[in-house]
Amino acid sequence: MANTELEKRKTTAAGTVSPAEEPSAEWGWHGSFPRATLIAGVLVGLAMFAMLIGNHHGKTEDLWLIGVGLLLLVGVAWKVHKNRTSWRR
Repeated sequence: MANTELEKRKTTAAGTVSPAEEPSAEWGWHGSFPRATLIAGVLVGLAMFAMLIGNHHGKTEDLWLIGVGLLLLVGVAWKVHKNRTSWRR
């Protein structure tokens, strides 16, 4: 009968995946892009405010654009603040 326990993933360093188990790790596909994520968040947040210029008749669209833009920019600011103060704890 098969074992019911799950095997734990073998890691080579802190949080990296072994290339023997997943060959795409050699190409860098398992990394993250923290700087690009922050830049994209700021650009999309600013794009939301740029969309306020237009032929809107109602204010519902404006409220959604402002809300989503503020949410994105606050999220980016929170992430930057968290990254800068994490080493002090």
